[in-house]
Amino acid sequence: MATYEGKVFTEEQEALVVKSWTVMKKNSAELGLNFFLKIFEIAPSAKKLFSFLRDSDVPLEQNTKLKPHAMSVFVMTCESAVQLRKAGKVTVRETTLKKLGATHFKYGVVDEHFEVTKFALLETIKGAVPEMWSAEMKNAWGEAYDRLVAAIKAEMVACSQP
Repeated sequence: MATYEGKVFTEEQEALVVKSWTVMKKNSAELGLNFFLKIFEIAPSAKKLFSFLRDSDVPLEQNTKLKPHAMSVFVMTCESAVQLRKAGKVTVRETTLKKLGATHFKYGVVDEHFEVTKFALLETIKGAVPEMWSAEMKNAWGEAYDRLVAAIKAEMVACSQP
């Protein structure tokens, strides 16, 4: 069973995450873009964290680099959530987790960024599967996201060590 600071990611939470991801997967490109648009709506200054957005005059929805990046992040986040209980830990390829930590450290990502992203993720999922949405599903996705962030933060700390 996957444990994290005394909490257990339960079979019920896993079932909710898997069920909703199965439905969302076919729309992952659109949902990924919605996810990032929601982040930028809440925190417009977050655009400065992305080199391909800093000097772009193109509307966000039409930015050719944002779409694939947003889909990649959304899919990675969801796939990590789906694998959490089975793997007993956050799973993305080990090099990817290290790279995620290094990238987030390099660009100065802070706790507030992760909180905005969590809110945007939960809102995106809620909008994608409104008929399935419940407090239990929100908690399941929130828990899975928190574990992914904890793994990324651990790699960020490793990057800050001399």
